[in-house]
Amino acid sequence: MSPRRTAIVTGSTSGIGLGIARAFAAAGIDVMLNGFGDAADIEATRAGLASETGSTVLFHGADMSKPDQIAALVAAAEAGLGQVDIIVNNAGIQTVAPIESFPVDRYDLIMAINMSSAWHLTRLTFAAMKARGWGRVINVASAHGLVASPFKSAYVMAKHAVVGLSKTVALEGAEHGVTCNAICPGYVLTPLVEKQIPETALARGISEAAVVRDVLLAGQPTRQFVTVEQVGALALFLASDAAAQITGTALPIDGGWTAH
Repeated sequence: MSPRRTAIVTGSTSGIGLGIARAFAAAGIDVMLNGFGDAADIEATRAGLASETGSTVLFHGADMSKPDQIAALVAAAEAGLGQVDIIVNNAGIQTVAPIESFPVDRYDLIMAINMSSAWHLTRLTFAAMKARGWGRVINVASAHGLVASPFKSAYVMAKHAVVGLSKTVALEGAEHGVTCNAICPGYVLTPLVEKQIPETALARGISEAAVVRDVLLAGQPTRQFVTVEQVGALALFLASDAAAQITGTALPIDGGWTAH
């Protein structure tokens, strides 16, 4: 029988991160949740997930833009779960604006949370994975880690960087049983995407319905949103022993978007 695994999933109080955490916990992986939100709601989510699955589910509210708090997250996971076998770098934010008027403070925050946090969390957990001879680094990039869209300069930069990081970490872990891959979802109807709809409508001067039909799903040939459950299933597979020879890849789950 395989040993019981443990995972940190950042940005997992809602959306894709919570979907991945649910998939992991249901498969018997002990999970450290992380993210922002109402404390009572987060505790209800944590307790419910633990009760439903029987897995240990903890929470740490590290601000992923701050390296010292990322270090505290790792320390809490090691103390509470024993070790960290899997990390899922999922935390992310978005701002939609033309580059000439893009708020500089938002640019800095997007780069810190969407890009640098993945580097820091990997830096802090990688040596122990290598020493044990097994580990999984799963980066939630985006189709925007492979292709671009207008008005998302900071996000596209950060996600391209995450794909590059994934390749480098894969090479460094290749002889140590540690894999690293980037999942590149198309549009998933999460709170982050829902927030983009009015922002994109304003930036483009069109209706919100037109944003969904002609912008968000225009490039996805299936004309369907990706579900959080589908992303969770892919992450769970990458965390399995069956995926031991899949490393350094960027895996689209995008309804055919990047096939164009």
